[in-house]
Order: sequence, then structure tokens, then C-alpha cells
Amino acid sequence: MSGAPRESWSQVSAEGRRRRRRRPRGERRRGLHLLPNLFTTGNLFFGFYTIVHATLGDADHAALGIVLAMAFDIFDGRVARLANATSKFGGEYDSLADVVSFGVAPAILAFSAGDLRILGRAGWVLAFLYVVCAALRLARFNVSPSRYKGRFEGLPSPAAAGMIASTQWFVDFVETSQPWSAPPWLVAIGTGAVGLMMVSTIPYRSFKEIDLRHSYGTLVLLVCAITLLVIEPSVTLFAVFLAYLLSGPVEWAWRRAKRRPLPMTEPLANPEHVEEAP
Repeated sequence: MSGAPRESWSQVSAEGRRRRRRRPRGERRRGLHLLPNLFTTGNLFFGFYTIVHATLGDADHAALGIVLAMAFDIFDGRVARLANATSKFGGEYDSLADVVSFGVAPAILAFSAGDLRILGRAGWVLAFLYVVCAALRLARFNVSPSRYKGRFEGLPSPAAAGMIASTQWFVDFVETSQPWSAPPWLVAIGTGAVGLMMVSTIPYRSFKEIDLRHSYGTLVLLVCAITLLVIEPSVTLFAVFLAYLLSGPVEWAWRRAKRRPLPMTEPLANPEHVEEAP
């Protein structure tokens, strides 16, 4: 027959196979970009879980929700970097989820479990102080990098939320052994103080530089901490978060006394306005 030559059946089949091979790779790529956001959604879910259980009076499950939100928050960033799927959208979504899980949820837990309604206006104002400090801390983290190498400026919001959650479990542990409960005024002041630590400029270790593969002492310490966590999780978690909370001010005071400033991440533009580093 005359006319333009038609493609053979083998050519058509080969082209179809090439198209089928390309499509799954694109779909897998989109799936990798979606995976970190699924972890962020898990973080947000457990923040909402905490709020619901705190309002229902189930403080222990509310505290568990914060700890699970922390676990999802840790993994979403790592998954994004491993999959090379970091994005501005993911960063903004993560910050919004953190405001709920590590800002609003711990404040609601402290207000409900600490019975801060007895204090009237002072109770909810101090709880709100925690919320606004968490929001400010997260906003500052997004737009302003830390001045110190290997350090956060201010207490990280997940650590602050972990302090609230572990305190609830620790108080519950103490109440089972003796008839004692934390007075509402103490809970209110503690909640407000933890919130202010988030917006402080005190450096806190980020621990990102630790390599467990080549640090035998750190590995042994981690094994001991896990062992204690299995034996008595409520006391161990409270001790760990309290130690981290105090580590920033203690190291800051020690460095000021010894005049040992931390290394800066980058030189400041105007050295005349450089304050003495802690």
C-alpha cells in the first residue's frame, strides 16, 4: 500500500512500555513529597488529640498525645531530608502544626489538669502566655537563625511541651504514693515560666552534632536512659526534660562567669553592637 509508513506493533509496544515505566517513577516522586506532610499531619492529629482529652479530664492520655506529637515532629523533618522532599510549604505546615501541638495543646492540658480555673483571670492569662510565647518562638525560628553554632536560641517548643506533659505524669506518680497535689498557683507560674524560656535568648544545645556511631560514652548514656525509661517512664521523662530545661541557664551562667563565649555561626554586621556572649 502507498502512503506514510505505519509504526509496527513492536514499536508501539516498546513506546507503551517506556511510558508505563516513566509513570510509576513520577508517582513515587510525588509520594515521597507527600510523606513528610503525612508525618506533620500526624503531629497535628495528636495535638488535637491532646486538646480533646484534656477538655474531657483525661490528663494522662492528653500528655501521651504530646509525646506522640513530638515523635512525629522528629520524623517529619528527617524523612523530608532523606527523601530530598523539603519545601517551603512543608516548613510552613510544620510550624502551624507545632503551634497547635506544642503551643495550644500543652496550655490546655496545664489549665485543665492544674485546675487553673480556680485562679480566675490569672489562670487563663498565664496559660495564654504560654501559647503566645510558643507562637513567637516558632515565628522567630523560621525567620532568624540562631547566632550560636549547634545551639537553639530559647527553649525549643517541643521540649517545653514535653516538660508540661512529663510534669503531669510525674505529679500523677507522686499522688499514687502520697496524698499530694500541685497547687494551681504553682502550675500557673510554672507554665508561664516555661513559656518565657521559649522566647528567651538563652542558648540550648541542639544535639545535632552528636554521632552515636563514634561516641561510645554518649551511646552508653543513651542505653542507660532507655533502661530507666522502661523501668519508670514518668519519673525518667520528667528528669530528662527538667535537666534539659535547666541546662540552658546553667551553661549560660557558667560561660559568663568563666568568660567563655560560644562560637558564632556568622560574624555580625556591626561589631560595635556586639554584646558579651553567654
